[in-house]
Amino acid sequence: MNTSSPNLPVSLAANPKLSSWLTFSSDGRVMVSPGKVEIGQGIVTALAQIAADELDVDIDRVQMVRASTMASPNEGVTSGSLSIQQSGRALRHACADVRRIFLELASDRLGVGIDTLGVEDGTISGPGNVRTSYWELAKDVSLDRDATPGAAPKSAARRVLAGNSVQRVDIPDKVFARARFIHDVALPGMLHGRVLRPEVSGAGLIELREDGARAVPGLVSIVRDGSFAGVVCEAEHGAEAALKALRKHATWSGGETLPDEKDLASFLKSQPTESTVIDTRKAPSARAKSRTMKRQYTRPYIAHASIAPSCAMAQRNGDKVHVWTHSQGVYLLRADLALVLKLPVENITVEHMEGAGCYGHNAADDVALDAVLLARGADGRPVRVQWSREGEMSQAPFGAAMAIEIEADLDANNEIVDWRHAIWSNGHAARPGRAAKPALLAGTEISNPHPRMISTNPPQANGGGGDRNSVPLYDFPSWQVESHRLLTMPVRTSALRTLGAQGNVFAIESFLDEIATERGEDPVAFRLRHLSDERAKDVIRAAAKRAKWKPAKRPGVGYGIGFARYKNTGAYCAVVAEIEGKEDVTVKKLTLAVDVGEAINPDGVINQIEGGAIQATSWVLKERVRFDRQRITSTTWSDYPILRFSEVPEVDVELIQRPEADPVGAGEAAHGPVTAAIANAVFDALGVRVRNLPITRDSLIAAMELTS
Repeated sequence: MNTSSPNLPVSLAANPKLSSWLTFSSDGRVMVSPGKVEIGQGIVTALAQIAADELDVDIDRVQMVRASTMASPNEGVTSGSLSIQQSGRALRHACADVRRIFLELASDRLGVGIDTLGVEDGTISGPGNVRTSYWELAKDVSLDRDATPGAAPKSAARRVLAGNSVQRVDIPDKVFARARFIHDVALPGMLHGRVLRPEVSGAGLIELREDGARAVPGLVSIVRDGSFAGVVCEAEHGAEAALKALRKHATWSGGETLPDEKDLASFLKSQPTESTVIDTRKAPSARAKSRTMKRQYTRPYIAHASIAPSCAMAQRNGDKVHVWTHSQGVYLLRADLALVLKLPVENITVEHMEGAGCYGHNAADDVALDAVLLARGADGRPVRVQWSREGEMSQAPFGAAMAIEIEADLDANNEIVDWRHAIWSNGHAARPGRAAKPALLAGTEISNPHPRMISTNPPQANGGGGDRNSVPLYDFPSWQVESHRLLTMPVRTSALRTLGAQGNVFAIESFLDEIATERGEDPVAFRLRHLSDERAKDVIRAAAKRAKWKPAKRPGVGYGIGFARYKNTGAYCAVVAEIEGKEDVTVKKLTLAVDVGEAINPDGVINQIEGGAIQATSWVLKERVRFDRQRITSTTWSDYPILRFSEVPEVDVELIQRPEADPVGAGEAAHGPVTAAIANAVFDALGVRVRNLPITRDSLIAAMELTS
């Protein structure tokens, strides 16, 4: 495998065979097979635009093939807003290379110079009306060759589709209720399974009486392996009935003690940690400090709360396993399945299918192993397993709670002299396929269990985890950023959209507003004065101008600003929030400006920013995992409310197009800035600084009591 060429995009260097990226079918289509997957972000549409542009074919000819370990390039996991950066760049280069290969052959066949040839919708033509096509030549061209580092994609000025909005290729099936989601697919001969799990965290299965479940009509088998137990039935309602009967006669051991939900900051700071200095900057010359200002900000555990619970299908034939999943990483899931099953990875095929909502490492991988284990009792028939709402909200990994302390030394004019930022949090990544031990839930329950993986953090060079967006983008004279990752994990955590960026941006942008208030300085002007990055300043100016910053003061109405560049290397986003605050806070409008470099599909970018802004509003105003000292208690929509349609704010997005700049992802750019903007708007409206999320009636009262 050629992985050393500096001229190939990262994903293409790791998967250099052109045939793994695209082929030409006999019916006049281009089959494009990226390793990234569609999780609602519109990536398959943007990649189709890139391929159609570079190959000069109509986009309707481009058939996007779902990722599979049988044939697709291994692009790891679809996460971190990296799909366009990684898969898009690789596909653009691969298509440019393939176009060159076909033009060279056409030049030879047609007897004309390569520079005289043009391509229109796959037809290659030249002087004297000579012509051929990709499909005529395909039988004589082997794409089973490595990509060429010197291939030159088109300049931005020559692209026809990239930079323009096109209809998403996945929407028609969803609008017309065709089976695109994994939940809606029925394989021939399919059975249904359900898994028994304890309500008490960490409990083990001691005894299981099966007679009640065996009396359920349509029961095919009961599968037990240690503390893992489940049922397989002919029909879904039978599986539910059998599981209910099984649960009634299950005896469990005592479980683990959970933290005090009402004082998460103290819990986080009291645990053993791995402490790391993330970044430092030293001022060239020291300035005298007059005082030190210190604040603490927190966020709770947050659930993925996808509209549909996780689902998978699996089929076993001897020592061969086939899995259908909405996992974000089919190759990584395959690796963990191989560890649990003690099978060679070549014996396992994992195919991606879309799921209804994905915001990071949810239970998609866990339910895949559940289905594989239950398929032992299916006699070669496929088994479909879907988690319950209660299971999804209590057993799936959560986004980690965070406590963040920021200190600033200020001079006599309240100018920042030194900045110190410290984070206490569990790790934000425990995905499968990245360690010697599997990270799948059932792997900790079988008779020879694997230890539960304690979440870690990606290195800062890869965007960081709990420390993501903790290094200031502002031009402070000096700073030190520290991360304290917990080495215990009573509440299961892993990757949730933005990882630690939402918490860190909330803290930084709130603290900046507090300093600006003490100085009596406009918060927009204060930020601009501390930035030298012109693209950063452009999005702040654009959002402020679009929101007519700052509107005249009205009773109970407030306006706030928030800004960040995601991971300090990705999309720039600035937000102005308008809120109304009385007994509760209502977000009326969010005005955003975003810069993602080259926007392949502008409408798709705006969709992502709108979606992120609305989800962030839900996180800020409502979302918080609830638990007592034994179990997760927020297992229904009543216990874990999310934003209702009637509560969705108006969202207005300005996209700053930079077609010559490298494209970056948009999926996680809005969350941190929106969170901070709402919190700052609450202070503007009510004079109350809420530093502990979510901003509910209770947190407002608590903040008022601290202020009084």
